[in-house]
Amino acid sequence: MAEKDNGAAEASQQLQVEKLYLKDASFESPNSPAMFTEEWKPQVHFQLNTETQELDTDLYNVVLSVTAEVKQGDRTAFLVEVQQAGIFRATGFSDEELGGLLGSYCPNLLYPYAREVVSDLVVKGGFPPLILAPVNFDALYAQHLAQQEQQQA
Repeated sequence: MAEKDNGAAEASQQLQVEKLYLKDASFESPNSPAMFTEEWKPQVHFQLNTETQELDTDLYNVVLSVTAEVKQGDRTAFLVEVQQAGIFRATGFSDEELGGLLGSYCPNLLYPYAREVVSDLVVKGGFPPLILAPVNFDALYAQHLAQQEQQQA
C-alpha cells in the first residue's frame, strides 16, 4: 500500500518549463585591438551564481549568471557576462525536493544556453571560442547546503 501512495505522490509532481530567456548579456574588450597582435596565452577566471525568485504559487524564476574574465598577463583581454533565465512551474514537491530542483536541476537546464551565448559573444568579439567546461550542479548544490548547515551550527 505504501508503494501505491508513493507512486501517487510522484505522479502528482510536475515540473514545467514556462519560458527560457536571456535576461542580460555583455561583452567588453578593453584592450583591443592590442590583444589581437600578441601571442594568445589566456588565463580564464570563471564564476557561476544562481538566484531564485518565487513569482506566484508554484511559479519560479531562476537566473543563472555566468562571468568569464580572460586575461593576457595582467591585462584584461575580454570580460563576458551572461544571465540566462527560466520560468518554471513546480507542483507537488516537498520543500526539500523543490530546493534541489531550483538549485540544481533548473540551473543545469539553463547552462547549455548560457554556454552558447558566451561562446557566440567571444567569437563575435574577435577571439577564439571560449568553450566552458561542463558543471556538476548537483555537487555545487550539495556544497551550498553543507555551507548553510555550517553557518547555522
